[in-house]
Amino acid sequence: MLILAASTGKNLELARSIESEAINQAMGCRILDLCALNLPLFQPALKEQGPGESFKELEQAMGQHHGLFVCAPEYNGSIPPSLTNAIAWLSVISPDFREMFNNRPVALASHSGGGGQKVLQAMRQQFSHLGCTVLGRELLATFQKPANPETVKALLQGLKELESLKQQG
Repeated sequence: MLILAASTGKNLELARSIESEAINQAMGCRILDLCALNLPLFQPALKEQGPGESFKELEQAMGQHHGLFVCAPEYNGSIPPSLTNAIAWLSVISPDFREMFNNRPVALASHSGGGGQKVLQAMRQQFSHLGCTVLGRELLATFQKPANPETVKALLQGLKELESLKQQG
């Protein structure tokens, strides 16, 4: 499972707590900090120039891991730029973009200073549009409400079950 962290703050901490529980459940996982990749802002004029060497890490991680757990803060009621930018680069650089996302199991999580529900809805819409199988349950944490460990366990179990079904079919 690949855990994408779309910020270096609380969502990276959330990703680390998810990783810890995944390890407890004997699930192989890796965290990828999208901010640390420092991808250039996608613009059509830069397509030929490409996203740089760090993009290969994202592309390889996406190819090596089937399940995806995305941790992203709410930015102005929507998806943070780091996640949108990574998806944009994947869509124009990868040889088979649709295959990269079709039927990929995805769990969504957010630690947000605001409500956080809008980013979860926006990510659900985006990943569903890309062809992913997004789990119905999601994880929402705030400064006043820490991540529920039982929700983390349930989401990991859901990803595990979807990955198993994908491998069987």
